[in-house]
Amino acid sequence: MIIPIKKAMIFKLSLFFFFVSAMCVPHSDAQDSPQWGLPEGAKARLGKGVLNEIQYSPDGTRLAVASGIGIWLYDTATHQEAALLTGHTGRVWSVAFSPDGRTIASGSWDRTVRLWDAESGEHLRTLSRHTGWVYSVVFSPDGRTIVSGGDDPTIRLWDADTGEQVRTFKGHRSGVNCVAFSPDGQTLASGSEDDTIRLWDANTGKQKRTLKGHNNAVWSVAFSPDGQILASGSWDKTMRLWDPNTGSPMRRRTGHTGTVRSVAFSPNGRTLASGSGDDTIRLWDANTVEHLQTLNGHSSGVNSIAFSPDGLTLASGSWDETIRLWDANTGKHLRTLTGYKREVYSVGFSPDGLTLASGSLDYTIHLWDANTGRRQQTLTGHTGSVWSVTFSPDGDTIASGSGDNTIRLWDANTGKHLRTLVEHGGWVWSVAYSPDGDTIASGSADDTIHLWNTRWGKHLRTLIGHRHWVYSVAFSPDGRTLASGSWDKTIWLWKPGGKHLLTLEGHKNQVNSVAFSPDGHTLASGSWDSTVRLWNVDTGKRRRTLNGHAFGVYSVAFSPDGSTIASGGHDTTVRLWDAHTGELLRTLNGHTDEVRSVAFSTDCSTIASGSRDGTVLLWDFACPTKLAVKTLERRLTTLGDIKRTALLQNFPNPFNPETWIPYQLANDTYVTLSIYDQSGHIVRTLDIGHQVSGVYRDKASAAYWDGFNQTGEPVTSGTYYFQLDTGEYTALRRMVVVR
Repeated sequence: MIIPIKKAMIFKLSLFFFFVSAMCVPHSDAQDSPQWGLPEGAKARLGKGVLNEIQYSPDGTRLAVASGIGIWLYDTATHQEAALLTGHTGRVWSVAFSPDGRTIASGSWDRTVRLWDAESGEHLRTLSRHTGWVYSVVFSPDGRTIVSGGDDPTIRLWDADTGEQVRTFKGHRSGVNCVAFSPDGQTLASGSEDDTIRLWDANTGKQKRTLKGHNNAVWSVAFSPDGQILASGSWDKTMRLWDPNTGSPMRRRTGHTGTVRSVAFSPNGRTLASGSGDDTIRLWDANTVEHLQTLNGHSSGVNSIAFSPDGLTLASGSWDETIRLWDANTGKHLRTLTGYKREVYSVGFSPDGLTLASGSLDYTIHLWDANTGRRQQTLTGHTGSVWSVTFSPDGDTIASGSGDNTIRLWDANTGKHLRTLVEHGGWVWSVAYSPDGDTIASGSADDTIHLWNTRWGKHLRTLIGHRHWVYSVAFSPDGRTLASGSWDKTIWLWKPGGKHLLTLEGHKNQVNSVAFSPDGHTLASGSWDSTVRLWNVDTGKRRRTLNGHAFGVYSVAFSPDGSTIASGGHDTTVRLWDAHTGELLRTLNGHTDEVRSVAFSTDCSTIASGSRDGTVLLWDFACPTKLAVKTLERRLTTLGDIKRTALLQNFPNPFNPETWIPYQLANDTYVTLSIYDQSGHIVRTLDIGHQVSGVYRDKASAAYWDGFNQTGEPVTSGTYYFQLDTGEYTALRRMVVVR
């Protein structure tokens, strides 16, 4: 039997993806609300988590979304966020409003049901008796009882007022995916991974009958408003109608070419809607079950549908990261609500710390303003999951490694795709730039490491030696050593020319991540054996083992001053360690799924963590030794000299009313900065004067523009361009003014 997708997401990703380790806001970056529902110590959240279910409130004024990080509530009139309810420690699979609309129930991977005040968002109580994931929750029609179905596999009834467990229904042989009350509240229907639907007496718990006919797991069940029809959707791609009084099958309907994940009757009982893994919603005549029309528009499977209480609108939630609203009578598409993200597998800061890149299971790379949390742009082109993203040392280019077996290079300022590097014969798990920016190393599921020339994209050489997938690669700060971590439980140290130097052995399971300390003398490695190990780079001997994670470690990173190590793990935590003593300093809790990637900003003020819960969290941090600025300057130099003159991105951007323009100079020179509008007319000239070679990046040293033109008037909103001119070097970048 095919495993149902709720489980399959875990099973398949655990089997294939753990080794390297479906959403509802208006289409506006200003609506990302990165400050809501933050865990202690976090200062922003990027992304909204993964969608699992949507439900309207009884009065139709609210839409609740069960996601990877909590329950989002939205105002249906304005489509604005109203609240984020957080507290679950795992993904929220199901959400339901009480009949009076005052209470919300939610079911989660954390094996609990939680009750919330629908108006204030206050957490009321936690119902804890399930021993497996809670897949479905529903209120009885009178609002007195809550029913939950779980992976244990049981159905549990709870007193909605006290939270006490009233009764447990047992009989299914596998997980209970869905539950539904008949309109009179006397019968409970449950659909299971054991391919059956069971009907129960809601008062006594006695099983009335078992409905058999589906050839695979039952995903969804729904009673018609008059209670005379029960509809079910299954993994077998069919929708079936049953007489709930006799258990007799009434009709079987095919047409969908994918799993039928959700079924719902319109409030007047005349229309039946079905959402499917074939990316469509189909509308049917509920009496004749004749196909009325197909709603197309989603680009991935539809996993949840819901009618508004007035029956005028149909909402559909999809793995394409959107919720679509449709006219339930005409089938016309009304609006698309976007903003949710799939699992995040990689994060990386730009060298100036102003931009954060995240790579996702949705095949995209998102660029975020690290200060405001606003999404700046999305880079598309990969045809597989993006496992790794990294900025070039000068911040001008982004390299990404993907499940499509390629590395792609992107212009970090415009998002333009520059070139694709094709040579690997397996997924590219990791990419890393050499300190001088001239070389990229890539580790792959083809068991090899490839080296590439960044200017021409030319393949230089292949390093062979690992006996299994290469999950992580990293250059030492001086560029003389390359480290690689593999599923074969070893770490290899190489000369970039291809010579094998040392093999570091000791981990008891695959090595998911490697990172050099800023001084290059220590290598940190994170493994599925739940440990972080520190190694002497010169001798290859283990210095110490850091124990604390409950499960595998996916990512490790050193702070810019070398004092702190951050590690992200399967246990959903980020842990901070003293790099010298190995002491556990702090545990950061807030993600509801595996932490796949961690990164420090170059100014040592922020830690970013990317998770399978579909979000990136930003955490406040301060290097204990205050060496962040020196470290940043050291990264931009080679043997004490600035390697190249460069114009960097202004900050903040967009801005109102002022901004700072950073740059770096390889030689002493005269500097002029010019501001242009979109038509190419000069708006303002900033005569910086003679400057010595160095880095001009902070507010004290970067060029400053107050947003006024040459005549002393504030410029209007729009896109502007700024150009650096030193006589021998010119560069142009874009910025945005928002008034």
